[in-house]
Amino acid sequence: MGSELQQLLERRLGAVHARQRIGIESEREPRVFSRRLNFFHPENWYSLPSLIRYTLRLTGFYQRGQRNTLAIQLRDNDVWLHNLPPAFEGFTLLHLTDLHADLNPPAMAALARLVSQLEYDVCVLTGDYRAATFGPIDEAMQQMASLCTQLSQPLFGVLGNHDSIFMLPPLEQMGIRMLVNESLRIERGDQAIYLAGIDDAHYYRVDNLQKAAEDIPHEQTSILLSHTPEIYRQAAHAGFDLLLCGHTHGGQICLPGGIPITLDSNCPRYMGSSSWSYQDMLGYTSVGAGSCIVDARFNCPPEITLHHLHRR
Repeated sequence: MGSELQQLLERRLGAVHARQRIGIESEREPRVFSRRLNFFHPENWYSLPSLIRYTLRLTGFYQRGQRNTLAIQLRDNDVWLHNLPPAFEGFTLLHLTDLHADLNPPAMAALARLVSQLEYDVCVLTGDYRAATFGPIDEAMQQMASLCTQLSQPLFGVLGNHDSIFMLPPLEQMGIRMLVNESLRIERGDQAIYLAGIDDAHYYRVDNLQKAAEDIPHEQTSILLSHTPEIYRQAAHAGFDLLLCGHTHGGQICLPGGIPITLDSNCPRYMGSSSWSYQDMLGYTSVGAGSCIVDARFNCPPEITLHHLHRR
């Protein structure tokens, strides 16, 4: 790794967090995902994707599951905030997450067609751009670059547990302003809201809410981007008004009625998808536009979301 990139990461993450992120990646522990956290995690078993595909083909469901990944739903979510500045009434955020772009290129093509028709003020991406948890990033970045040509600026994003810190430069070259334990001010006239983002809190655990929130006035409207909802307690007590996240895929392969068999997230199940609240903070967990482990979905259609901000 070049010294220039090392310095960039230290400025973004802080020296300690940079060493942690780079060190964990260099150990290649993601090759066996969350080894010390959960050995029985499904992504620990290299043969699992082939086993799932074989089982689905044997039962005749695989093609249906693949078709389901292409039927990306557009959701609208109205967010009512007490302290929203009047100038931001109706402000709309397009929320994309868990694209796993190199796993299912046809789904990314369907997503590109869908987003090209939408109107919104900003687009936010909450991580997991790559299918694997280790290895090359080139194919995922190529798919992301193609998608970004159909997205309107400005774009903001955070990294997920499948993502490498080495994705940061190419993603920013595509026009995505990555928020790595950082915040920024979005202005309309003389009024403003704040957008913050943290690094992965699920596997790498290099999230730093204190650093992300340090420049946000307490009385101002603030939105936090996190890959996972697991940070909900800390975010609520830090004073954020809205948390946007993904990671869970809503279960991806669910029982009839959309009941997830499992949610890979250390949070209450009601936070596994759609809108929710905790203390004074509102939240939304997107089930994601992509798919993980295997390119199939059942009883849990992929989605993108338009969040419309309103004054309560």
